Amino acid sequence: MTSHSWLLARRTRKNYFSQPKMIRKKTKALFNSDLYHGWHAKKNFFEGWYYKCVNADATEALAIIPGVAMDGKGEKQAFIQILDGIKLTADYIKFPFASFQASKSTFEVEIENNAFTRNKLKLDLPKLKGELKFQNQVPWPSSLLSPGIMGPFSFVPFMECYHGILSLDHSIEGALEIDGRTVDFSGGRGYMEKDWGSSFPSAYFWMQSNHFSKPGISVKASVAKIPWLTGSFVGFIAGVYFNKQLIQFTTYNRTKLIRSVASEKEVEIVLKNNRYKLCIKATKKDATELASPIGGFMDGRIKESMTSHMHVQLYEKGKLIFDDIGMNTGLEVAGEIDQITIGE
Repeated sequence: MTSHSWLLARRTRKNYFSQPKMIRKKTKALFNSDLYHGWHAKKNFFEGWYYKCVNADATEALAIIPGVAMDGKGEKQAFIQILDGIKLTADYIKFPFASFQASKSTFEVEIENNAFTRNKLKLDLPKLKGELKFQNQVPWPSSLLSPGIMGPFSFVPFMECYHGILSLDHSIEGALEIDGRTVDFSGGRGYMEKDWGSSFPSAYFWMQSNHFSKPGISVKASVAKIPWLTGSFVGFIAGVYFNKQLIQFTTYNRTKLIRSVASEKEVEIVLKNNRYKLCIKATKKDATELASPIGGFMDGRIKESMTSHMHVQLYEKGKLIFDDIGMNTGLEVAGEIDQITIGE
């Protein structure tokens, strides 16, 4: 650590403990994106955690999304949204906001009899019960000057939507009772992320897979229209976890978005920096409608597929070092896509 970084870290720690409790909670959440961020929020705010769970033989694929929503009038609710990617069904279960409980210091969230942490989830819903545990997680790195996947944008107080990666890849142990039948998820693979803010972007692509020909590989990429001061820009974030290292492609690390195109059948993204080039072509499969946030409340609608696939090619200094197909790909394409189309 440089002397400048050491001094900044020391001042940050000193300032943290001299702040009022509310500011300390916000500061801690800034550097720990998995924590609840809504302590200060009264309206136009949402927060949701996304658990993707696929069993060992990929015959079951669930997205489990607990969260909270607040509209412009201050009406609040908690929710758990369940997407069955194989059956193509989705359930949005509302709860009184008072049923939502969150820890101030660690990622521990409860909604009535349902509990969610980084290491496990426990469900007690009419159609879905049981407990899953998550092991050998691969987090997105965080540092003092770049807290999590949003990097320096984490410090900007007026972003429409903030994003965090809890785990790019991990193993699953446990079973769930789904509509009265017991499904073993042991040996399956999982992925965790979260979003918070006021609304999803007005146009975006999002895709993720950790089901490649070999275990221990995960690819996540997204492109979105980002409101900024009096205008907007096209932002992007991608990560390739390969050979036990994370290769990052982001708006803030001198990566360029070369191509960003979507049709009814395919989505294509090309990203390039001084060392690496990433080419992704995702093929859409059947999708299911989910609730999404607009102005804090879950009044919007998006469609997500959990059975798409992506062809990923990674080059290092012009040499192809990875070429594979990711199955069980989560894929969303939403909004006015022409706003983020580049290189058509």
